[in-house]
Amino acid sequence: MNGISIVGPGRAGGAIALALSRKNISVSSLIARDPESAGRIAREMDPSPRVFAIRELRSINGETVILSVNDDSIKTVAESLARVDGWEGRTALHLSGSRGSELLESLKAKGANTGSLHPLVSISDPHIGSRRFQGSFFCVEGDPEAITISRSLADSLGGTPFEIANGMKPLYHASAVVACGHLVALLDLAFSALADCGPDKDEAKNILLPLISSTISNLKEQRTAEALTGTFARADLETFEKHIDAIHESGSDEFREIYLQLGKHSVELAKDQGADPEAIEAFRRRIEDLLR
Repeated sequence: MNGISIVGPGRAGGAIALALSRKNISVSSLIARDPESAGRIAREMDPSPRVFAIRELRSINGETVILSVNDDSIKTVAESLARVDGWEGRTALHLSGSRGSELLESLKAKGANTGSLHPLVSISDPHIGSRRFQGSFFCVEGDPEAITISRSLADSLGGTPFEIANGMKPLYHASAVVACGHLVALLDLAFSALADCGPDKDEAKNILLPLISSTISNLKEQRTAEALTGTFARADLETFEKHIDAIHESGSDEFREIYLQLGKHSVELAKDQGADPEAIEAFRRRIEDLLR
């Protein structure tokens, strides 16, 4: 793969730059609003790529250009890059999970192949993130040539590419948000509830983390319904009622609402697991009553 330029080497872009460098894949330039921060990333790479402020760009370096900027900025940044000549036959990709390659239309009009490459991995820091691509999945879409390049990049980073239609990207990304961002929010509620029982919140987190890890392990090894354990898997209505009373006493309406809404789906999973149909139906009716 010939040289790659990365526009916006922040958390995601910086992580990809560092990971590619470790794989001995040429990153020819980092293009940023803040060349100083990009320079810090560049100095950790061997060979060190050239660093440009986007306003200084006079020509395109690299056969592939990756735009790693906020979703709302992709179209504007692409239009700025389109003012530079030399796009014919090159490939432009953005990293957005929710938006498609249509945001790069200005570059397509200049002769570029366009697509998107979204790594399904949580990146809070470029250094930590650069080591998380191995074994992860990458969502790709776009022109045939752009998809070929995206697949090659995913493979090079140790990931597995998969393709979806452009119009499905918002729903795809919503599923990722539930699995990642909303999971963090859900677990924070669980940590807070346990903290109300006595431990401080950090201790509550440490107490629950092994349980969370064992659940993830179950999901890796079993079907989703089979990985469900506990009160809902057993259709244990008596324990459920004790939970509801305790949550009511805690005064957390948010926790109660989420407990019940997720409980509705847990009941459906328990049914798939083969729990007693009558017990499941009684459970489902009770949840519906409490949600009214």
